[in-house]
Amino acid sequence: MTSTDQFYKKSTLVLLGIILLVYALYILTDILVPIAFSLLLAILLNPLNSRLMRLKIPPVLSILLTLLVAMVVVGVLLYLLSAQIMQFGEMVPALKLKFTQILTQIQNFAQNTFGISIQKQTQFLKETANSGTALLGKTVSSVLGIFSLLFLIPVYVFLFLLYKPLILNFLFEVFSYKNSHYVAEILHETKSAVQSYIVGLLIEASIVAFLNSAALLLLGVPYAILLGVIGAILNMIPYVGGVIAILLPVLMATVSSEGYTTQLGIIGAYAVIQFLDNNVLVPRIVSSKVQINALISILAVLLGGALWGVSGMFLSIPLVAVLKIIFDRIEYLQPWGRLLGDQIPASYPGQASPAPALAREEVPPAKGEVVHGAMRPSSDSASRP
Repeated sequence: MTSTDQFYKKSTLVLLGIILLVYALYILTDILVPIAFSLLLAILLNPLNSRLMRLKIPPVLSILLTLLVAMVVVGVLLYLLSAQIMQFGEMVPALKLKFTQILTQIQNFAQNTFGISIQKQTQFLKETANSGTALLGKTVSSVLGIFSLLFLIPVYVFLFLLYKPLILNFLFEVFSYKNSHYVAEILHETKSAVQSYIVGLLIEASIVAFLNSAALLLLGVPYAILLGVIGAILNMIPYVGGVIAILLPVLMATVSSEGYTTQLGIIGAYAVIQFLDNNVLVPRIVSSKVQINALISILAVLLGGALWGVSGMFLSIPLVAVLKIIFDRIEYLQPWGRLLGDQIPASYPGQASPAPALAREEVPPAKGEVVHGAMRPSSDSASRP
């Protein structure tokens, strides 16, 4: 068997394994998504649980207190937004009517200007709506998805924290003793990276929510605080969420006011906030120990959305960060780890890197070296008459 045949067989098996893995992840979406979110939350809440256990509190009680603190924080946030959520629900019929009028005007403009029939426009809007519904449906449309948000995730978090020693012991035992150092290093860096990423992301989202809400309040946009918070949550989705976050207040201003001054103000304000977020907040606050380059981040978000919907977009970056940590610790996978990272090498093996001319002139040619087509004599021959 030639080396070419071995390559084709190996690449075929790898491709088949990837296809089967992706298919299994897609089929088991409703089971794996709550587990993934629960694992991230368990890693985030682990420091609080460990601190409570150091106070001699029994493990079960410390985990329950940790979950109670997390639920109280979420409950306070929902309570603060509940008033605007209720007011927004009362205004939905009026917003639908105004949105229908604006959509009719846009369809008539497109038909008269570009010759696109209203029937084709309606068909395109239906297909777009179906795609969006399918994307959201992977997250919350199923009964199991809604049930997981209310019950499964807290239960999973409780069990992950309770059985943490059992899980860690299994990971150490499943590998040989000589690899225990690498396993411990991978686990430590994974925990640090995930905690750093999530905590930084929450702080960044809080600052962006405040800036969004303040800008929308100054512009007089209805439900400014609610839209500002939603925009900050969407902004957690790298590169994609920021664009969607701008559309919501622009749409609200379009259906609730006349003219286009407010919309231009919203776009300008959000552009400034995005600039501050990308150049100040993210580099200094979202201080994850694993840096993923922009190309991989965008591909991971898009692939995560295609696989697991909106949940996949949120989970894609932490998952890629964990993969990079693992790849960097395994010798034959280190090139893949460097591919995921943002460190650009100064040169690569196939790149031509000629030595400087001065350095070449300083090195004397060896005996018998050809110089300009002639043989340079050696020092011995030059001294003889």
